[in-house]
Amino acid sequence: MSQNVLPSTAGVAVQASRRRTFAVISHPDAGKSTMTEALALHARVIGQAGAVHGKGDRKGVVSDWMAMEQQRGISVTSAALQFSYRDTVINLLDTPGHADFSEDTYRVLTAVDSAVMLLDAAKGLEPQTLKLFEVCRQRQIPVMTFINKWDRPGHDALALLDEIEQRIGLRPTPLTWPVGIAGHFHGVIDRRTGVFTRMQRSPGGSDLAIEQEMDPAEAAQQFGADWETAAEELDLLAMTGADHDQAAFLAGTSTPVLFGAAVANLGVRQLLNLLVELAPPPAARPTVAGNDQPVDGTFSGFVFKIQANMNRAHRDQVAFMRICSGRFERGMVVKHAVTGKPFTTKYAQQIFGQGRDTIDEAYPGDVVGLVNATALGIGDTLYTGDPVQYLPLPSFAPEHFAVVRTSDTSAFKRFRRGIEQLDGEGVVQVLRSDQRGEQAPVLAAVGPMQFEVATYRLEAEFGVQVQLEFLPYEVAARIDPAGRESLRSEGSVEVMTRVRDDALLALFANKWRMRSVAGRHPDLGLDA
Repeated sequence: MSQNVLPSTAGVAVQASRRRTFAVISHPDAGKSTMTEALALHARVIGQAGAVHGKGDRKGVVSDWMAMEQQRGISVTSAALQFSYRDTVINLLDTPGHADFSEDTYRVLTAVDSAVMLLDAAKGLEPQTLKLFEVCRQRQIPVMTFINKWDRPGHDALALLDEIEQRIGLRPTPLTWPVGIAGHFHGVIDRRTGVFTRMQRSPGGSDLAIEQEMDPAEAAQQFGADWETAAEELDLLAMTGADHDQAAFLAGTSTPVLFGAAVANLGVRQLLNLLVELAPPPAARPTVAGNDQPVDGTFSGFVFKIQANMNRAHRDQVAFMRICSGRFERGMVVKHAVTGKPFTTKYAQQIFGQGRDTIDEAYPGDVVGLVNATALGIGDTLYTGDPVQYLPLPSFAPEHFAVVRTSDTSAFKRFRRGIEQLDGEGVVQVLRSDQRGEQAPVLAAVGPMQFEVATYRLEAEFGVQVQLEFLPYEVAARIDPAGRESLRSEGSVEVMTRVRDDALLALFANKWRMRSVAGRHPDLGLDA
């Protein structure tokens, strides 16, 4: 992707204004990875869409680069794609929808300026969808809603709008409106222009949808009752004032709504155009010092994700950095906020799924992959000029624990290296138990599927087969060294050390057990 070299402050501001950095989020199976691929297809950066499961001779979606994802048709890790559309640079972050990978999704949400939330037309708002909406609200991230799978039977369109407003408190303001109920989709009416676009799936569904703008009189004649129903619903929306308000959208009190079907590429072009027109560009970001770092200030950025072994040909580690301010140049020497030491950005790449190209410069909103930056951790800030440090990324208390071992003593070095890698990426938290020693670390996870990913990657990437022994704990609480001594007399409580930061964690069988212990040891400060 070619970019003009604009070294001045004004140039940085102009380049930042061209960026749209957003995440695609939803409940599992709502179509996130399919939508990611459909957006890339419409931007003409891939030639043909493949089904999520890679049916027939099609490849899997470009964002699901891990073999496990392609085999099972699910996303278990976030992915970054950057491409140009019109005069805009799109930074698109696909996220895992499964609740077990919430921590990865929440970290991604710190690196975006807006989000596209997918709702399954047949299922509406699901538990994970509700949680993600709430996270976006807390982080003041504007949300655009795409009601997906309108080519299949589903709920009434007005009922879905009512559910959005009643359950999450966001005022839905449809920008497109479907002609035809879910499962009998003819196309959409643009509420701002009144133009009706008929949509048909391309043969095989792997190319752009066939679109045709139709005169209202012609559409009314061809679609009869479906057109009349859509016209009546549009009148009702106009009467209730459900019109797009840009200020309300940016403030996070309303959500523009569109209808379509990502797997058939229906309504995707409209979504991409509206993202360019309405989604916010990068803005000043808050820092630990309490001030906001302007986009046209000196260079700064933070690491929100670390991933290793994305490409078997490289077998390296990539730190994903969101640029927040200034102009990034490959090879520039920056400071690592955690250590204060200089850091050279010699190996910088633009990421497209598992593909990668060397990048020479980047601007606020862009995501840059720093290769083999093993000194960096998730949440670390890099900067030039006056010190900058961004707010720490959210972390989740683990609820599942398992001892991991390998019976192959010859593979122990690879086993240890793999465990260190998974810990550094945040795939799992790794705990050290004095009772078991370093040959039997304890993996801690938000959800059990994280263990599945960890064991799969240990075997696939490090050639180590492992066995898990699940532990009877559900709650972890941080304590200090004095707390460790206080808990020695308590049964069914185990204290371990989190490897990444040497924090002491007390593990309890359940929250009631923790409350019981807290009652006897108020000095521990446990959340009872």
